[in-house]
Amino acid sequence: MPVSVVVGGQYGSEGKGKVALAVAREKHAHCVVRVGGTNSGHTIVDGEKPRSFRQLPASTFADNSIAVLPPGALIDIDIFEKEVAELGLEPDRVVVSPLASLITAEDRGSESSLVDRIGSTGSGTGAALVRRISRGALVRLAKDEEKLRPYLRDTTDLMRSVLAKGQRIVIEGSQGFGLSLLHGGFYPHATGRDTTAAAFVAEAGLSPRDVDEIVLVLRAHPIRVAGTSGPLEQEMSWEEVAAEAGLPEGYKELTTATRKVRRIGRFELDVVRRAIAVNQPTSIVLNHLDYLDPAVRAGERTRRACDFLSFVEAGIGQKIDKVGLGPNSLVARSEFNATRNHPSSRHSLRAL
Repeated sequence: MPVSVVVGGQYGSEGKGKVALAVAREKHAHCVVRVGGTNSGHTIVDGEKPRSFRQLPASTFADNSIAVLPPGALIDIDIFEKEVAELGLEPDRVVVSPLASLITAEDRGSESSLVDRIGSTGSGTGAALVRRISRGALVRLAKDEEKLRPYLRDTTDLMRSVLAKGQRIVIEGSQGFGLSLLHGGFYPHATGRDTTAAAFVAEAGLSPRDVDEIVLVLRAHPIRVAGTSGPLEQEMSWEEVAAEAGLPEGYKELTTATRKVRRIGRFELDVVRRAIAVNQPTSIVLNHLDYLDPAVRAGERTRRACDFLSFVEAGIGQKIDKVGLGPNSLVARSEFNATRNHPSSRHSLRAL
């Protein structure tokens, strides 16, 4: 069946929103699905303007697509309403499962101690999951929220009808493999759920037999959120990144959810190898190559960029299929085998 799953292979912020949108546009997806909660954001570039979303799929920007929040979604009603209004979406473009969970103010408040202890975003997503698992009387689902009534529909019925017509569905997974509660390997520095392709499919209410594409998304420099959010090999400063990447002085990335400065490091092989073993991707995208070699933004295919891609492929035992050269750029890996191979670069391939 035509279902694509986009999954992160590191600690989140790999560029899954950009990749999911590219897949949805290329394959004319009819439904785009966002699982998980509002503890992460997905960003795309709309013209020249970056657009970030914490609740809706970033791939909603694909023409004529229907945004789906399935039973595995955790909904913050304020963020949901804000994003729907920002995009001017009517109920025919947004469908919410009656069985999705709601995030409450109490959920957000109960996570305040986790912000400093493990670098949590404090969005209430994990607390909402705990309440659901407890099966207590205070649990509220999407069907209990009057503001969501215009959007409620059986999402599995909708997606099964779409698949029966041979139309594409894109599941936009959130966060990254290294944050998985079960498989990431960094517990308790983890998110409140599993973050693998299999888990995303289950949260969407579809079958593993429906999936014909799993896209693993990486970035040249993995990041973690601010604070004591877990180990990061060869952590570096944003001053170092900006100097190597030819970025403006003072450049840094902020998390979408908390607007805090992200931690950043050099490429790690082990977490990606494990992500591949668990997810078995059909293709791999590597973003932010321009942080490694700024010359690629101008169309150059330098020896440094080619050597880095070869280093990654040798280390993870699998080829890269597409490369991101900037916020709104994806090119085929084969372009880096072309004869336009500039050996000159003011950067060395040190400390990868």
